[in-house]
Amino acid sequence: MKKILCTCTTLVLFFVANAQRENEEEKGLGFRKDNIFIGGSISLGFGTSSGYGGGNTFIIGANPEVGYTLAEWIDAGIVFNTIYSSMRFSQGVYRYRQTALNLGAGAFVRIYPIANFFIQAQPEFNSIKYTQKNLDLSGAPVISQKVKASSFLVGVGYGQRVVGNFNFFTVLMMDLGKEYYSPYRNSYNEAIPIIRSGFNWYLHSSKKKK
Repeated sequence: MKKILCTCTTLVLFFVANAQRENEEEKGLGFRKDNIFIGGSISLGFGTSSGYGGGNTFIIGANPEVGYTLAEWIDAGIVFNTIYSSMRFSQGVYRYRQTALNLGAGAFVRIYPIANFFIQAQPEFNSIKYTQKNLDLSGAPVISQKVKASSFLVGVGYGQRVVGNFNFFTVLMMDLGKEYYSPYRNSYNEAIPIIRSGFNWYLHSSKKKK
């Protein structure tokens, strides 16, 4: 997983540096304050397991972000996560309910190969507190633990993006990492589809010169 994250980070840095160079060549400018945007998204995830015993998962979260438009075809930035998940599954003759609260941070890059459609890559590092309860065995102790896990989300999305003004987007992503404690994987380590919808606005809206 670490090798994958290092490779992806290197590719992201390459695209970012190349896009910034192209932007400077086209406009003759370096850093532009009006290319900074802030905003965020709401996450939803649903899934059922095909593993032994079955099960289902529900995820909801908030994801504030800060980014920069490097060129017309690429955005990059940092994102923060607050995610709650609830999972039901079976092991042997018992049923269990597991809840988790996740706090994390990561980086993202959105590449627009054509207008309004984009590809997103997002490596993250998460700190998660899990609580697990036996639903069938009365008096069984509730198990709690804190763990850390990385994830690598990749997906495709659609948005209404006007550089310098606003960006509304929806993206569908999957965790390509294999870490068991990732908040985007169920108890059988199967990836859960994640839908995020959000809105960004630029700090300095574009204004036409009079």
